Amino acid sequence: METLEPYKLVRSLQFVQDAVVQGDHSAMEMQRFLIGVIDTRLRQADQKVFDDPRNVDAALIYAMSGGNPATLDILAIKDKFGNFDNEVTTVLRAYLNGRAAKTQTTLNDVVKIYRDTEIGPYITLVAANVMASMNDVSALELFDWARLTAPGTLVEEAALRRSLFITSQKNMVDEALHYAQLYARRFINSPYAGQYADLLVDLVLLNYKTVGDEGLSEILSFMDRPRKREIYLRIARKAAISGLRELAVFSSDKAESLLGSNDQTPQAMAELYSGMAKIPTDGVDGVLQSINALSGARLSRRDRALREAARVVATEVVRKPVLDSFTQALPSIMAQPAVKQDDETIKLAADTEKADTEKKAESSIFRRAKSDDELNRAAEEEAFKGFVSDRKLALERIDKLLE
Repeated sequence: METLEPYKLVRSLQFVQDAVVQGDHSAMEMQRFLIGVIDTRLRQADQKVFDDPRNVDAALIYAMSGGNPATLDILAIKDKFGNFDNEVTTVLRAYLNGRAAKTQTTLNDVVKIYRDTEIGPYITLVAANVMASMNDVSALELFDWARLTAPGTLVEEAALRRSLFITSQKNMVDEALHYAQLYARRFINSPYAGQYADLLVDLVLLNYKTVGDEGLSEILSFMDRPRKREIYLRIARKAAISGLRELAVFSSDKAESLLGSNDQTPQAMAELYSGMAKIPTDGVDGVLQSINALSGARLSRRDRALREAARVVATEVVRKPVLDSFTQALPSIMAQPAVKQDDETIKLAADTEKADTEKKAESSIFRRAKSDDELNRAAEEEAFKGFVSDRKLALERIDKLLE
């Protein structure tokens, strides 16, 4: 390895990285190994090695392909013969050390200069990332150029994934669907496809009326059954938590239709998300029974917490009203003194004939009625406080479960 030219090592690294994003996950160990080997080779290389421009490009590509940023700093400092373009190394070092926003103008100039060179797609990808971090939609043009000049590579995979993120954030639904479909066709086996799945789920949840069943099915048509099922389960979970009942039930049903005979864990997940979505419906008793019947062993820790939260909510929905609740206590408490007062008034009116006795009786009744009203208000206030306290405790328990 110590005698190999850096550009040959970097070619191997590119080949391995491209194989990884195409789905060869076994190559990830080789990728880590090669990055370490190249790092050592570049740091120990004699300056004459970089008389060959291919080795200079290799060092820059290495730095932009997940290599050690400090290595580029060392090479720039050790460069005594001007083999490295100072403008390029300055820009890349700033970017790799988190100062991308301050170098955007210079970076755009570098992109124009090196567009048709070996490092062109990588420099363009870096520039697009800088613009994207500044929330600039024009980054999409650079991402498109980078991926079209490096098809089937790590550059294209990263460019597509970032383009989907930007268009989703900017609510550019049609463009986002286009990038989502391209990614599903070309890189669905990539180890970074989990990030893509998260972006796709968020896109569907926020724009389901626009995306629709047909649009989603078209994207998922490029995936195998387990991946389709995974996407539907993710959509069902987020939809259930977000209160999108119809979407949660639909996605759960679609996930269940993709289950195999041994898919017990996905089956439990689909039943949980569907049950959560159906809690506000008339069949909550059956939903509660279904949730209670789910085996916790088949669910993740997060989903077990969701199941417990759903069970608590469903239990509260079907719980019978208690006599001391505010809504039940108020009519009964208010009704009692009114009956007593009417009975006493009738009795006093029948037994009393003298005007001064009637006045005293009326005065006494007024005082008693006033005392009863105060008691009523106190009882109502206590009942209301109890009602609020009970509901607050129930909500706190649910919040803790969701956490």
